[in-house]
Amino acid sequence: MKNLSSVDLIKLIGSVFPHLPGDRELGIVVDIPRKSPLDNDDWLKRRRIAQEWAENLRSKKKSLDLESIKLIAYPDVGSNNADLPEYAYEIKNSLPALSSQLESIGEKITFAAIFQSTQLILAPTEFSTTAPLKMAAKKYGFRAATMPGFSAAMIPALKIDYNEVNRRVLLIKDKLDAAVAAEILFLIDEKQSHNMFFDLRYRQAHASSGRFPERGTAGNVPSGEAYIVPYEGEKKDPSLTKGILPVQIGSEIVLFMIKQNRALGAKGEGKQAIQEDRHLKKEPAYGNMAELGFGVLADFGLNPINEILLDEKLGFHVAFGRSEHFGGIIGPEDFSSPSSVIHLDRIYIPATQPRITIKTINLIFKQNKIEPIMEEGKYTIF
Repeated sequence: MKNLSSVDLIKLIGSVFPHLPGDRELGIVVDIPRKSPLDNDDWLKRRRIAQEWAENLRSKKKSLDLESIKLIAYPDVGSNNADLPEYAYEIKNSLPALSSQLESIGEKITFAAIFQSTQLILAPTEFSTTAPLKMAAKKYGFRAATMPGFSAAMIPALKIDYNEVNRRVLLIKDKLDAAVAAEILFLIDEKQSHNMFFDLRYRQAHASSGRFPERGTAGNVPSGEAYIVPYEGEKKDPSLTKGILPVQIGSEIVLFMIKQNRALGAKGEGKQAIQEDRHLKKEPAYGNMAELGFGVLADFGLNPINEILLDEKLGFHVAFGRSEHFGGIIGPEDFSSPSSVIHLDRIYIPATQPRITIKTINLIFKQNKIEPIMEEGKYTIF
């Protein structure tokens, strides 16, 4: 199984986490299936990769100027960006096949204690931990690189020119910070067009370039995007986000009806639209427009691998659901149950939504100044 060499792994950690005084411990955090039917080959391979990382780094910790490398496992939470459980387990040897075996082979410890004692965290998990680790990093001051769905296919993305990635990401962030709105024209099957207006007032964008030089920060690796949460209407002004957002799910086009930054219903060609409409009625927080993301990695020769961690960094994407970890207001308490909490990206690149083309993305600034930043699915600003 292809994996990073010890040299590559040390270089990666040094790049992601520039050494800071007080860095002593690195934790590699993985989720373990609760039930056998939930497991899959990619998940199993990811756990083996994580275990190899822990074993290799334990013998190389002096090269990283660290005192200890810990392998930490916990029962899966069943949904992307749901809150972590109260307890995890430090594993000295091999990871178990099921979470029910953690108690017998691991040392039980609270996540609060882990966060207090661990300065650096890598999280190659099945279900994304980005939201809970972002919130915990702010509270406890550790740094974390979240790697949901990581696989050997992503290794090339860890070796590109991240200085140039950083330059592009910061350029987009600066433009998003100054913008008050974004207008997007979508084209379906080269004939049917739909418009979306996203309200960007009262918001600051975020740069995610795969480097975490400051304490209290967390985000994705591999990375390469700037992103912003549309204004959700928490101030006196209602959100102005509105329009029809087309999403290709499987082979079907689903049209989400957006008003005041919420998808209030879904229409479309078949069963996917019916399912999405029912989900919105059952779980209104799912309909929150949680993120506009501008990935840049496609220009570096990378291709989608059917994992959101990498695929969303290739181009433009819109997320539904949880947003408070990005500076918004929708959090776990707004969903009906912990397992219903979600932050779901819809990625607008030909490989993931071939029937939908982004004709234009225009940013709108004060005094109604307009600047196109994307045309025909390609950036125009680099």
